Amino acid sequence: MAIESLDLKKSESVKEKDNSLIEFQEILREAVEILNYPPQVFDFLKKPMRFLEVSIPIRMDNGQTEIFQGYRAQHNDAAGPTKGGIRFHPDVTPEEVKALAGWMSLKCGITDLPYGGAKGGIVCDPRNMSLDELERLSRGYVRAVSQMVGPTKDIPAPDMYTNSQIMAWMLDEYDHIREFDSPGFITGKPIALGGSKGRETATSKGVLYTLQMVCELKSIPLTDMRVIIQGFGNVGSYLAKYLYDLGAKVIGIGDALGGLYDVNGLDIPHLLENRDSFGIITNRPSSSISNQELLEKECDILIPAAISGVINKQNANNLNCNIVIEAANGPTTKEALKILDEREILVVPDILANSGGVIVSYFEWCQNNQGYYWTEETVDKRLKEKITDSFKNVYITAEKYGVNMKVAAYMEGIKKLAETSRLRGWLKY
Repeated sequence: MAIESLDLKKSESVKEKDNSLIEFQEILREAVEILNYPPQVFDFLKKPMRFLEVSIPIRMDNGQTEIFQGYRAQHNDAAGPTKGGIRFHPDVTPEEVKALAGWMSLKCGITDLPYGGAKGGIVCDPRNMSLDELERLSRGYVRAVSQMVGPTKDIPAPDMYTNSQIMAWMLDEYDHIREFDSPGFITGKPIALGGSKGRETATSKGVLYTLQMVCELKSIPLTDMRVIIQGFGNVGSYLAKYLYDLGAKVIGIGDALGGLYDVNGLDIPHLLENRDSFGIITNRPSSSISNQELLEKECDILIPAAISGVINKQNANNLNCNIVIEAANGPTTKEALKILDEREILVVPDILANSGGVIVSYFEWCQNNQGYYWTEETVDKRLKEKITDSFKNVYITAEKYGVNMKVAAYMEGIKKLAETSRLRGWLKY
């Protein structure tokens, strides 16, 4: 099963990732001030309500025991249970997990879901682990956080380098601990265990629907549009195939080993056939370029779909695109966003563009609670409705307040968080 593509070496963007919480807080403060909320709203939302750090002892295949560090952040549960993925990556940091939980709260607010945000992570290198080791690690994580998760408390999901099989192991472990069947404990499960049709492709579909809204807004035809997608994991690969089938020209893709670029358009079906489960092209042409070079190639639409911090103050002036759509979490730093604003390059923010995953996770949770499962057509129809409505709301807010879409998206997300917290009596204003 496909899992998210990213570089497992200590990437140059680790420093940017460590700044992710600061970046989240800086834009949050700006949005709170524009909305004229009192400072207590920012003080309450700038950090998660709860944060757990755990040590997970796992017996490896060689008989040795290795200790893995794991995290779970619950940003805000005023609107309902918290919701967020679990990532396996060697560069996971507490700051990153806290920022991602905050971004997830904003996504749920923008899309009007009855959730707050959460996020989890384990510091590990899954490419150097066997399936048995990954299963033991997945189960160990659930045991370590079992007191603070559950179908009405905190609902995990897949994220970087985790997939439906890992969700299945986690579900089974939770069922053993609680001694009853709880399909709503986790989303992104295999369909046979209560997963939703359309969940694996949901984030890509959401990005596609967002792109279609941009095309409609700018009166740009999608056919022959030149697109570069940096990242060829679950999100990037599905998105590339959708765009290819719709007649767009995907002229560049990137994976952990570098980028592939062809001004005439890449053979996406061929690349998909030669892609491993980590999103890496196994039969690479000799004409590969670096991911940095790929980001700066001329195109109409640039879609960063891998890791955070890839668009920064060092390269923002060198981008040669008209529109950036953030399929990854936090791919554009605040400094870079300012440069892109000055260059009049439209940036569609991550907390809007990649919200398809949490939307369909919500649909999966609803189906689990009802015991009634929808067709893929129903899922796609409702996903498109949610994304379209959310895009319109963010765009209207951007126009009303004269801000970019990133700040407008924060403003839309904050409104629900602040209101539900006020109604519960947590905030007085």
